[in-house]
Amino acid sequence: MARTTTPLAPRIAAPDLPGDLGEGVLRRGAHVDAALLEGLSGRVDAPHAHLVESIVRGADVERLDLGGSSLTDVEIEDLRGVDVSFRETRWQTVRMTGGRIGTLDLSRSDLNGVELRGMRVDYLTLAGATASDLLLVDCTLGSLDAPQAKLSRVRFEGCRVDEVDNRDWRIEHVDLRGLEAVRYLDMAALRGATLSERQVTALGPDFAAAAGVLIRD
Repeated sequence: MARTTTPLAPRIAAPDLPGDLGEGVLRRGAHVDAALLEGLSGRVDAPHAHLVESIVRGADVERLDLGGSSLTDVEIEDLRGVDVSFRETRWQTVRMTGGRIGTLDLSRSDLNGVELRGMRVDYLTLAGATASDLLLVDCTLGSLDAPQAKLSRVRFEGCRVDEVDNRDWRIEHVDLRGLEAVRYLDMAALRGATLSERQVTALGPDFAAAAGVLIRD
């Protein structure tokens, strides 16, 4: 069998949401099913919650803690927050659109079938995360902190970032052609990723330095 030379696209589907959503309360350990959660504000403490077939819309929070939670078929719209923690969470078929976030913590999370679209995030961490079928579209990131991440079928479209901490990446089918990055911390860890010729030219000095090549005119 011939080896594919084109990165496989992430398999993304819209969350399966019921037509009629009820009310729900987001708190520690809550089970929220088929609910519309609107207007969250202040400090929301809801670790180890379970959100299923629900929408979180228009939250404006100082801190949102959903660490250790699980999200299945969830839509998150226009989330604004200073500190948003989804640390060690499990996401299955989740779409997150719009909003402005200071710190978005997805470290050591398990993400499957996830789409992030039209977001502005100062600091996004995926440190130690496992992501399969992840799509980022039209996102502006200050820093992408993702050391020791395991990534499969990941694609960026129309995204920008200043710095990517990609140390010790384990990747396959990672398409970085749609990510305008000023700097990667580990050039060797890009092995197996797909870049455009223009990107490779722009990063040429960094590739050379990683290979121990001196550039002199």
